[in-house]
Amino acid sequence: MEMLASLHTLPSPLPPTTTSSSLEPSYKTPFITRRRAIISASTAAIASLLHISNPIPSLYPAIALQPQQVELDQEEDRIVRLFQETSPSVVFIEDLELAKIPKSSSKGDRVVAEDEDAKVEGTGSGFIWDKFGHIVTNYHVVDKLATDQSGLQRCKVLLADARGTSFYKEGKIVGIDPAYDLAVLKVDVEGYELKPIVVGTSRDLRVGQSCFAIGNPFGYENTLTTGVVSGLGREIPSPNGRAIRGAIQTDAAINAGNSGGPLIDSYGHVIGVNTATFTRKGTGISSGVNFAIPIDTVVRTVPYLIVYGTPYSNRFQ
Repeated sequence: MEMLASLHTLPSPLPPTTTSSSLEPSYKTPFITRRRAIISASTAAIASLLHISNPIPSLYPAIALQPQQVELDQEEDRIVRLFQETSPSVVFIEDLELAKIPKSSSKGDRVVAEDEDAKVEGTGSGFIWDKFGHIVTNYHVVDKLATDQSGLQRCKVLLADARGTSFYKEGKIVGIDPAYDLAVLKVDVEGYELKPIVVGTSRDLRVGQSCFAIGNPFGYENTLTTGVVSGLGREIPSPNGRAIRGAIQTDAAINAGNSGGPLIDSYGHVIGVNTATFTRKGTGISSGVNFAIPIDTVVRTVPYLIVYGTPYSNRFQ
Protein backbone atom coordinates (compact mmCIF):
# COMPACT_ATOMS: atom_id res chain seq x y z
CA MET A 1 0.00 0.00 0.00
CA GLU A 2 2.88 2.37 0.63
CA MET A 3 4.26 1.77 -2.87
CA LEU A 4 0.87 2.53 -4.46
CA ALA A 5 0.55 5.71 -2.46
CA SER A 6 3.97 6.96 -3.56
CA LEU A 7 3.14 6.32 -7.19
CA HIS A 8 -0.07 8.30 -6.93
CA THR A 9 1.70 11.29 -5.41
CA LEU A 10 4.36 11.65 -8.05
CA PRO A 11 4.35 15.14 -9.72
CA SER A 12 2.85 15.45 -13.21
CA PRO A 13 5.37 15.30 -16.12
CA LEU A 14 6.47 18.63 -17.68
CA PRO A 15 4.75 19.57 -20.97
CA PRO A 16 6.76 18.62 -24.06
CA THR A 17 8.97 21.29 -25.70
CA THR A 18 9.60 21.85 -29.40
CA THR A 19 13.20 20.72 -29.29
CA SER A 20 14.22 17.67 -31.27
CA SER A 21 15.08 15.79 -28.13
CA SER A 22 11.56 16.23 -26.84
CA LEU A 23 9.89 14.94 -30.04
CA GLU A 24 10.90 11.32 -29.47
CA PRO A 25 8.49 10.68 -26.56
CA SER A 26 5.61 12.11 -28.58
CA TYR A 27 6.07 9.43 -31.24
CA LYS A 28 6.14 6.67 -28.61
CA THR A 29 3.18 7.88 -26.59
CA PRO A 30 0.41 6.32 -28.74
CA PHE A 31 2.19 2.95 -28.74
CA ILE A 32 2.76 3.04 -25.02
CA THR A 33 -0.82 4.08 -24.44
CA ARG A 34 -2.16 1.28 -26.64
CA ARG A 35 0.06 -1.26 -24.92
CA ARG A 36 -1.08 -0.09 -21.52
CA ALA A 37 -4.66 -0.22 -22.68
CA ILE A 38 -4.22 -3.76 -23.99
CA ILE A 39 -2.54 -4.89 -20.77
CA SER A 40 -5.20 -3.22 -18.65
CA ALA A 41 -8.00 -4.73 -20.73
CA SER A 42 -6.39 -8.19 -20.58
CA THR A 43 -5.92 -7.93 -16.82
CA ALA A 44 -9.50 -6.81 -16.33
CA ALA A 45 -10.79 -9.62 -18.52
CA ILE A 46 -8.75 -12.25 -16.68
CA ALA A 47 -9.85 -10.88 -13.32
CA SER A 48 -13.45 -10.86 -14.50
CA LEU A 49 -13.22 -14.46 -15.70
CA LEU A 50 -11.60 -15.57 -12.46
CA HIS A 51 -14.27 -13.80 -10.46
CA ILE A 52 -17.26 -15.04 -12.47
CA SER A 53 -16.42 -18.47 -13.76
CA ASN A 54 -13.95 -19.94 -11.28
CA PRO A 55 -15.96 -22.01 -8.79
CA ILE A 56 -13.02 -23.48 -6.88
CA PRO A 57 -12.80 -20.97 -4.01
CA SER A 58 -16.50 -21.42 -3.19
CA LEU A 59 -15.97 -25.18 -2.88
CA TYR A 60 -13.22 -24.90 -0.26
CA PRO A 61 -15.58 -24.74 2.77
CA ALA A 62 -17.67 -27.67 1.50
CA ILE A 63 -14.59 -29.75 0.74
CA ALA A 64 -13.17 -28.95 4.18
CA LEU A 65 -16.43 -29.87 5.92
CA GLN A 66 -16.94 -33.21 4.21
CA PRO A 67 -14.29 -35.19 6.20
CA GLN A 68 -15.51 -33.57 9.43
CA GLN A 69 -19.12 -34.49 8.67
CA VAL A 70 -18.17 -38.08 7.82
CA GLU A 71 -16.15 -38.36 11.00
CA LEU A 72 -19.03 -36.96 13.06
CA ASP A 73 -21.51 -39.36 11.48
CA GLN A 74 -19.22 -42.30 12.18
CA GLU A 75 -18.83 -41.25 15.82
CA GLU A 76 -22.59 -40.92 16.28
CA ASP A 77 -23.22 -44.29 14.63
CA ARG A 78 -20.65 -45.87 16.94
CA ILE A 79 -22.37 -44.53 20.05
CA VAL A 80 -25.79 -45.62 18.77
CA ARG A 81 -24.50 -49.17 18.16
CA LEU A 82 -22.81 -49.20 21.56
CA PHE A 83 -26.13 -48.37 23.26
CA GLN A 84 -28.07 -50.89 21.18
CA GLU A 85 -25.60 -53.64 22.05
CA THR A 86 -25.36 -52.85 25.77
CA SER A 87 -28.83 -51.70 26.86
CA PRO A 88 -30.43 -55.19 26.77
CA SER A 89 -28.07 -56.13 29.62
CA VAL A 90 -29.30 -53.28 31.85
CA VAL A 91 -32.27 -53.79 34.20
CA PHE A 92 -34.73 -51.52 35.99
CA ILE A 93 -35.26 -52.20 39.70
CA GLU A 94 -38.20 -51.07 41.82
CA ASP A 95 -38.35 -51.40 45.60
CA LEU A 96 -41.90 -52.21 46.64
CA GLU A 97 -43.73 -52.39 49.92
CA LEU A 98 -46.78 -54.67 49.68
CA ALA A 99 -50.03 -53.72 51.33
CA LYS A 100 -50.26 -57.17 52.93
CA ILE A 101 -48.25 -60.33 53.14
CA PRO A 102 -49.21 -62.66 50.26
CA LYS A 103 -50.61 -66.05 51.19
CA SER A 104 -48.29 -67.98 48.88
CA SER A 105 -44.69 -67.06 48.14
CA SER A 106 -44.77 -69.36 45.10
CA LYS A 107 -46.74 -66.66 43.27
CA GLY A 108 -44.18 -63.98 43.97
CA ASP A 109 -43.74 -62.84 40.35
CA ARG A 110 -47.48 -62.44 39.86
CA VAL A 111 -47.93 -60.65 43.17
CA VAL A 112 -45.11 -58.20 42.40
CA ALA A 113 -46.45 -57.51 38.92
CA GLU A 114 -50.13 -57.18 39.81
CA ASP A 115 -50.40 -55.82 43.34
CA GLU A 116 -51.90 -52.39 42.68
CA ASP A 117 -51.66 -51.45 46.32
CA ALA A 118 -47.88 -51.96 46.43
CA LYS A 119 -46.01 -48.76 47.25
CA VAL A 120 -42.91 -47.92 45.21
CA GLU A 121 -40.31 -46.84 47.72
CA GLY A 122 -37.38 -46.41 45.39
CA THR A 123 -35.92 -47.21 42.01
CA GLY A 124 -32.52 -48.18 40.74
CA SER A 125 -30.61 -49.96 38.03
CA GLY A 126 -28.53 -53.07 37.63
CA PHE A 127 -27.01 -55.26 34.96
CA ILE A 128 -27.17 -58.91 34.00
CA TRP A 129 -24.09 -60.72 35.23
CA ASP A 130 -24.65 -64.15 33.71
CA LYS A 131 -27.19 -66.23 31.80
CA PHE A 132 -28.46 -67.80 35.04
CA GLY A 133 -30.25 -64.62 36.09
CA HIS A 134 -27.75 -63.07 38.51
CA ILE A 135 -27.99 -59.28 38.56
CA VAL A 136 -25.43 -56.88 40.00
CA THR A 137 -26.58 -53.65 41.61
CA ASN A 138 -25.78 -51.38 44.56
CA TYR A 139 -26.53 -52.48 48.08
CA HIS A 140 -28.26 -49.17 48.84
CA VAL A 141 -30.74 -49.91 46.00
CA VAL A 142 -32.02 -53.02 47.81
CA ASP A 143 -31.11 -52.29 51.43
CA LYS A 144 -34.76 -52.18 52.54
CA LEU A 145 -35.30 -55.67 51.19
CA ALA A 146 -32.03 -56.86 52.71
CA THR A 147 -33.02 -55.63 56.17
CA ASP A 148 -36.76 -56.36 55.94
CA GLN A 149 -38.34 -57.80 59.09
CA SER A 150 -41.97 -57.36 58.09
CA GLY A 151 -42.08 -59.61 55.04
CA LEU A 152 -43.67 -56.83 53.00
CA GLN A 153 -40.62 -55.69 51.05
CA ARG A 154 -40.22 -56.90 47.48
CA CYS A 155 -37.93 -56.18 44.58
CA LYS A 156 -39.45 -55.90 41.11
CA VAL A 157 -37.04 -56.26 38.18
CA LEU A 158 -37.79 -55.25 34.61
CA LEU A 159 -35.40 -56.86 32.15
CA ALA A 160 -35.23 -57.96 28.55
CA ASP A 161 -34.16 -61.21 26.96
CA ALA A 162 -31.69 -61.55 24.09
CA ARG A 163 -34.50 -60.97 21.55
CA GLY A 164 -35.52 -57.70 23.19
CA THR A 165 -38.70 -58.98 24.86
CA SER A 166 -39.27 -57.18 28.17
CA PHE A 167 -40.67 -58.95 31.23
CA TYR A 168 -41.02 -58.49 35.00
CA LYS A 169 -39.60 -60.83 37.60
CA GLU A 170 -39.25 -60.74 41.34
CA GLY A 171 -35.64 -60.31 42.43
CA LYS A 172 -34.34 -62.34 45.34
CA ILE A 173 -31.23 -61.25 47.21
CA VAL A 174 -28.38 -63.73 46.84
CA GLY A 175 -25.59 -61.80 48.51
CA ILE A 176 -24.70 -58.36 49.83
CA ASP A 177 -21.52 -56.42 50.60
CA PRO A 178 -22.35 -53.08 52.24
CA ALA A 179 -18.65 -52.26 52.56
CA TYR A 180 -18.42 -51.92 48.78
CA ASP A 181 -22.09 -51.01 48.26
CA LEU A 182 -22.67 -54.11 46.14
CA ALA A 183 -25.49 -56.65 45.98
CA VAL A 184 -26.44 -59.58 43.79
CA LEU A 185 -30.05 -60.43 42.93
CA LYS A 186 -31.38 -63.59 41.31
CA VAL A 187 -34.41 -63.76 39.03
CA ASP A 188 -36.11 -66.83 37.58
CA VAL A 189 -35.24 -66.85 33.87
CA GLU A 190 -36.67 -70.21 32.88
CA GLY A 191 -37.79 -69.97 29.28
CA TYR A 192 -35.76 -66.82 28.64
CA GLU A 193 -32.31 -66.35 27.14
CA LEU A 194 -30.49 -63.42 28.70
CA LYS A 195 -27.70 -61.26 27.36
CA PRO A 196 -25.05 -60.81 30.08
CA ILE A 197 -23.04 -57.63 30.00
CA VAL A 198 -19.46 -57.77 28.70
CA VAL A 199 -17.07 -57.29 31.61
CA GLY A 200 -14.04 -55.09 31.03
CA THR A 201 -11.27 -53.91 33.34
CA SER A 202 -10.67 -50.73 35.30
CA ARG A 203 -6.98 -51.36 35.70
CA ASP A 204 -5.88 -49.47 32.57
CA LEU A 205 -8.30 -46.55 32.68
CA ARG A 206 -6.97 -43.09 31.83
CA VAL A 207 -8.33 -39.69 32.74
CA GLY A 208 -9.95 -38.17 29.68
CA GLN A 209 -11.13 -41.34 27.99
CA SER A 210 -14.78 -41.54 26.99
CA CYS A 211 -17.32 -43.37 29.13
CA PHE A 212 -21.08 -43.87 29.11
CA ALA A 213 -23.69 -44.49 31.80
CA ILE A 214 -26.88 -46.46 31.16
CA GLY A 215 -29.64 -46.59 33.73
CA ASN A 216 -33.04 -45.37 34.82
CA PRO A 217 -32.72 -41.86 36.29
CA PHE A 218 -35.95 -40.71 37.93
CA GLY A 219 -37.65 -43.80 36.48
CA TYR A 220 -36.85 -43.03 32.84
CA GLU A 221 -35.82 -46.43 31.52
CA ASN A 222 -32.74 -47.07 29.41
CA THR A 223 -31.29 -43.58 29.58
CA LEU A 224 -27.82 -43.02 28.10
CA THR A 225 -25.53 -40.26 29.32
CA THR A 226 -22.04 -39.56 28.05
CA GLY A 227 -18.87 -38.14 29.53
CA VAL A 228 -15.26 -38.85 30.32
CA VAL A 229 -13.27 -40.39 33.12
CA SER A 230 -12.65 -37.30 35.23
CA GLY A 231 -10.49 -38.84 37.92
CA LEU A 232 -9.21 -42.10 39.36
CA GLY A 233 -8.48 -43.43 42.82
CA ARG A 234 -11.21 -41.41 44.53
CA GLU A 235 -12.62 -42.23 47.96
CA ILE A 236 -16.37 -42.29 48.64
CA PRO A 237 -18.41 -43.39 51.69
CA SER A 238 -20.12 -46.78 51.76
CA PRO A 239 -23.51 -47.54 53.35
CA ASN A 240 -21.85 -49.00 56.43
CA GLY A 241 -19.75 -45.89 56.96
CA ARG A 242 -16.45 -47.25 55.71
CA ALA A 243 -14.57 -45.72 52.79
CA ILE A 244 -14.67 -47.22 49.30
CA ARG A 245 -11.27 -46.58 47.79
CA GLY A 246 -10.28 -46.52 44.15
CA ALA A 247 -13.60 -45.14 42.85
CA ILE A 248 -13.87 -43.80 39.31
CA GLN A 249 -14.93 -40.17 38.94
CA THR A 250 -16.90 -39.20 35.82
CA ASP A 251 -18.90 -36.29 34.49
CA ALA A 252 -21.37 -38.62 32.74
CA ALA A 253 -24.64 -37.65 34.43
CA ILE A 254 -25.67 -39.97 37.27
CA ASN A 255 -28.90 -39.17 39.09
CA ALA A 256 -31.37 -40.89 41.39
CA GLY A 257 -32.30 -44.17 39.70
CA ASN A 258 -28.91 -44.59 37.99
CA SER A 259 -27.45 -46.35 41.01
CA GLY A 260 -26.38 -49.90 40.26
CA GLY A 261 -26.22 -49.40 36.51
CA PRO A 262 -23.11 -49.90 34.41
CA LEU A 263 -20.47 -47.38 33.47
CA ILE A 264 -19.10 -48.60 30.14
CA ASP A 265 -16.16 -47.74 27.93
CA SER A 266 -16.05 -47.06 24.19
CA TYR A 267 -16.05 -50.81 23.46
CA GLY A 268 -19.24 -51.45 25.43
CA HIS A 269 -17.40 -53.16 28.28
CA VAL A 270 -18.52 -52.39 31.82
CA ILE A 271 -15.77 -50.60 33.75
CA GLY A 272 -17.70 -49.64 36.87
CA VAL A 273 -20.97 -49.65 38.82
CA ASN A 274 -22.56 -46.20 39.03
CA THR A 275 -22.94 -45.47 42.71
CA ALA A 276 -22.90 -41.87 43.91
CA THR A 277 -23.07 -38.22 42.90
CA PHE A 278 -22.52 -34.90 44.55
CA THR A 279 -25.72 -32.87 44.25
CA ARG A 280 -26.29 -29.14 44.34
CA LYS A 281 -27.62 -28.35 47.78
CA GLY A 282 -31.39 -28.43 47.92
CA THR A 283 -31.86 -29.49 44.29
CA GLY A 284 -31.04 -33.20 44.13
CA ILE A 285 -29.52 -32.53 40.70
CA SER A 286 -26.15 -33.97 39.74
CA SER A 287 -23.30 -31.48 39.89
CA GLY A 288 -21.25 -33.36 37.31
CA VAL A 289 -19.08 -34.99 39.98
CA ASN A 290 -20.15 -38.63 39.93
CA PHE A 291 -18.60 -41.89 41.06
CA ALA A 292 -18.56 -45.56 40.12
CA ILE A 293 -17.14 -48.60 41.87
CA PRO A 294 -14.35 -49.99 39.64
CA ILE A 295 -15.23 -53.23 37.88
CA ASP A 296 -12.05 -54.93 39.09
CA THR A 297 -13.43 -54.62 42.64
CA VAL A 298 -16.77 -55.99 41.46
CA VAL A 299 -15.13 -58.96 39.74
CA ARG A 300 -13.32 -59.88 42.96
CA THR A 301 -16.48 -59.56 45.08
CA VAL A 302 -19.45 -60.87 43.05
CA PRO A 303 -18.40 -64.56 42.78
CA TYR A 304 -18.24 -64.79 46.58
CA LEU A 305 -21.65 -63.14 46.90
CA ILE A 306 -23.14 -65.65 44.46
CA VAL A 307 -21.61 -68.69 46.13
CA TYR A 308 -21.55 -67.70 49.83
CA GLY A 309 -23.91 -64.73 50.08
CA THR A 310 -21.23 -62.64 51.79
CA PRO A 311 -17.92 -61.14 50.70
CA TYR A 312 -14.67 -63.04 51.15
CA SER A 313 -13.67 -60.90 54.15
CA ASN A 314 -16.79 -61.96 56.08
CA ARG A 315 -16.16 -65.70 55.73
CA PHE A 316 -13.60 -65.67 58.52
CA GLN A 317 -15.42 -63.49 61.00
